[in-house]
Amino acid sequence: MMPLALAKEGEENIIKKVGGRPEVKKHLENLGFVAGGRVTVIRVLGGNVIVNVKDTRIAVSEEMARRIMV
Repeated sequence: MMPLALAKEGEENIIKKVGGRPEVKKHLENLGFVAGGRVTVIRVLGGNVIVNVKDTRIAVSEEMARRIMV
């Protein structure tokens, strides 16, 4: 298990766990980051991680990406 921030670009991963404070965890889950879901890192750009989750591209900060374990 590793943080999403360390995943390779173009590689599909399965979300194992979403961490953080309850409000942060809820926000990430509302964006589609749920355990068992698939996520692909599209690009790492200037501290942000652009991912494809549930057929939607989303940019999250590196700090948030470190709370998502794949």
